[in-house]
Amino acid sequence: MGYPQSGWIDLGSTKMTKGDFLYQLTTSKAAMKSVTLIPGETYHDFFIKISSEMNLSYDKLMEVYSDMKVKDDGNILAETYNIPIGMDEQYLVYYLISHTQRKYSEVSKKIFGRYDKDHWYMYLTVASIVQKEAANEQEMPLVASVIYNRLRRGMPLQMDGTLKYGEFSKRSITPTIIKDDESSYNTYKFKGLPEHPVCNVSLNALVAAIKPKNTDFLYFVRDKTTTTHIFSKTYKEHVDNISYTKAEELKVKSMPVSMKKEPVPQIHTKNQIEPSVFNEPAKPIDIKSLFESIK
Repeated sequence: MGYPQSGWIDLGSTKMTKGDFLYQLTTSKAAMKSVTLIPGETYHDFFIKISSEMNLSYDKLMEVYSDMKVKDDGNILAETYNIPIGMDEQYLVYYLISHTQRKYSEVSKKIFGRYDKDHWYMYLTVASIVQKEAANEQEMPLVASVIYNRLRRGMPLQMDGTLKYGEFSKRSITPTIIKDDESSYNTYKFKGLPEHPVCNVSLNALVAAIKPKNTDFLYFVRDKTTTTHIFSKTYKEHVDNISYTKAEELKVKSMPVSMKKEPVPQIHTKNQIEPSVFNEPAKPIDIKSLFESIK
């Protein structure tokens, strides 16, 4: 009749004849568990979750990941994975990274005609910053435009989201952190993109990184009353927007509860990217539809 599979399988019943049991043992599919990598999560966050939900060793996952990774982060596409119960750390990490690399290669070849990992991971790094900074999907192309505009002008990105990497993904950014962090993630100290993606990303963030909005925006500030951002072209506009958001926040705080609206759910150069990289013409294709078609 064949041989039983390795790992846990779903027999479909708790009572059966010996013959049915042997048949199910050799033909049943492995029992699966769904695990979701949330866009913006780091590999550190994800492996903590997987080790807990699938009873695996976090240290072993990290060890295997270290051997297989291309960059420190961004090697696992943010989506839901159906994982066979009983899969060990080695095979699990291999499955996650190889699946993602196949997807990256497929999309890159359709857009650019080739898959160059260095080229692709630059876009992936931009996408990871977009993922951290944008308040929603609609803002993503605007945030991407600010990143590229600042890179082209030789301005440091100066974005808090880049400092929320690895095990520090959930920390609040303070002046002390900005002063003391010497990694390439510190875009207050260093020009250009970080050496590695900040987190794992969604396809929407990748679309924004490859096809940003055409704007002159250089700044944005979060409006805490709406949870979205206000974008501006000049520093003066930016300062005015900061003053405006602070005034609005104070106004909302002073309102009676019944009136409050529910918020809508020369610096050292490190890894400087040549502006020409971002001017490469893409093939004439509807990128958003392309990404949606291969989900």
